[in-house]
Amino acid sequence: MTQVTDPQVTEHGGGVWSIKVPIPDNPLGFTLVHLLDTDAGPVLIDTGWDDPTSWDALATGLAACGTSADAVHGVVITHHHPDHHGLSAKVREASGAWIAMHEADASVVRRTRTGPPARWFDYMVEKLTAAGAPADHLAPLLAARDAGRAPRLPGMAAALPDRDITPGELLELPGRRLRAIWTPGHTPGHVCLHLEEEHPARLPGHGRLFSGDHLLPGITPHIGLYEDPDDETITDPLGDYIDSLERIGRLGPAEVLPAHQYAFTDAPARVREILAHHEERLTDLLALLAEPLTPWQLAERMEWNRPWAEIRYGSRNIAVSEAEAHVRRLVKLGRAEAVGSDPVRYRAV
Repeated sequence: MTQVTDPQVTEHGGGVWSIKVPIPDNPLGFTLVHLLDTDAGPVLIDTGWDDPTSWDALATGLAACGTSADAVHGVVITHHHPDHHGLSAKVREASGAWIAMHEADASVVRRTRTGPPARWFDYMVEKLTAAGAPADHLAPLLAARDAGRAPRLPGMAAALPDRDITPGELLELPGRRLRAIWTPGHTPGHVCLHLEEEHPARLPGHGRLFSGDHLLPGITPHIGLYEDPDDETITDPLGDYIDSLERIGRLGPAEVLPAHQYAFTDAPARVREILAHHEERLTDLLALLAEPLTPWQLAERMEWNRPWAEIRYGSRNIAVSEAEAHVRRLVKLGRAEAVGSDPVRYRAV
């Protein structure tokens, strides 16, 4: 590998680089795609959004590191979201690289690829109806379904992985010790990747952690619902996230290399901040639930980065999903209960 001069590429030492791959029309700005040098060739951790500008940025970044897409040996995906997994198919086409992903997220990819469009629309209508969404919000989904249109969403034809990521095991990367840690919450199969090697700058702590979206320095990841329409299991993604976040805090890596923003140290302190944030949010929701509210009504009243009236259509669906994830946590903790039906409302206990 050559010395990096591209400002969109950061050399982290010890055979690790990050490349800023832009996300079109998104306030996050970019995904940090990490490049890990191995004895079998370069391995990417995530690939970025499937867009020509993003592909050009990835190719330019790889060139700055002294390699190219056709030399990539493998791709390790932290989670299935399109800003992480979007370019995986193109990388594999260029190089023949394998793609590895946790089975829980691979299941989401398979379901998304094979499900008929009408099934997706029906599922969204059912979920939003149960959450108390108004008729005018449901109308565009119903119209698209009845017209036979396919959902215009990124990731509907994402690459199928070739390999499973097994939590707790070292990945087969010659010359490196990279261990998978299952960290569900942001998605069911999100994984962090622990590089069990001494930090090149000898920072105190235990190796380095590629944290994906699980642990970010200045923002908290979305916690929503990724349920199989044919599975009636009631999930608790916020509970899963909190449990896996605490595990990462106990790990105490010397440095965290996230998929957005910038690298940082003192993971336990950041974990404590995020845990406090969610506890505060749960407390705020309990105050709102002094009266019975649907998840939609909760989302309307919760604090977001902009007023509810300014939140776009698709983002409202995400907000309602996050509201429901939080209220499910309150129910599981015995701090709230469901009342009534069609739609269900929740109230504090």
